[in-house]
Amino acid sequence: MNDIKVLSVGGSRNIGYYTSIRLLGATVTFLLRSTAVFDKDETIQKHVASGKARLVKGDALVKEDVERAWAEASKGDDNRPVDFLVFTVGGTPQFKLSKGFVISPPNLVTQALLNCLQTLPTPTPKIIVISSTGLTRASHKSLPLPLKPMYGYLLQVPHKDKCGAEEVLAHCADWPWDARDSAGPDILGTDWEKRVPGRGQLKSLVVVRPALLTDGNCRADATPAGGNAYRVKDGDLEGSWTVSRRDVAHFLVEVVKDWGKWEGKH
Repeated sequence: MNDIKVLSVGGSRNIGYYTSIRLLGATVTFLLRSTAVFDKDETIQKHVASGKARLVKGDALVKEDVERAWAEASKGDDNRPVDFLVFTVGGTPQFKLSKGFVISPPNLVTQALLNCLQTLPTPTPKIIVISSTGLTRASHKSLPLPLKPMYGYLLQVPHKDKCGAEEVLAHCADWPWDARDSAGPDILGTDWEKRVPGRGQLKSLVVVRPALLTDGNCRADATPAGGNAYRVKDGDLEGSWTVSRRDVAHFLVEVVKDWGKWEGKH
């Protein structure tokens, strides 16, 4: 795994950060609004010094910045393309009584993803995207009953954004999509289909929908080989309550290691 190239978008914290730390040894390029976020991070700085971690200052909402990140991620003497995009963008929510948690801009995830897909290099890298459970009508039904009000009210704004991202991915991968779940033009923008690969053209893709996220320890690191620290299923996982961000990161690295097993799952 040490010879692969990864572009991490959303890797400054949380799942993206924990995933990138596990992947380092491979070459990981971070697109960061502020590279200073890692100034005192000894782990990252060690890999910056070795050339395995590359820090690109830019904003995923700016197409030209994303293009620069792709270009930096592809550099090297081996002429290898970028192997993976790990997309874990998520805003910092603020609570408003009338709307629950909100992010700014409200279409952050969708528009950042559109920029990544619009600027995809050739050959197309493998793509891993973090979403969430409970976004669509079908997925909401699988939530534990006590969590449904939280997802329906408190998280409705950030989840509408992620729903937009999932609609884009469903289009590109030609996955089924219920038009009633569309996030609409306020999130997607107009003519968004012209910015991304055509319907069904994006096959090397995995979408991961974690349960309610916590900051707990990584249970997988303490689980004996062959044990199950967390549950995984293709499609909606019924009765899923919480999962730690560190365990999600552990799973993303498992996806990278065994791509053939997980490719196309969502």
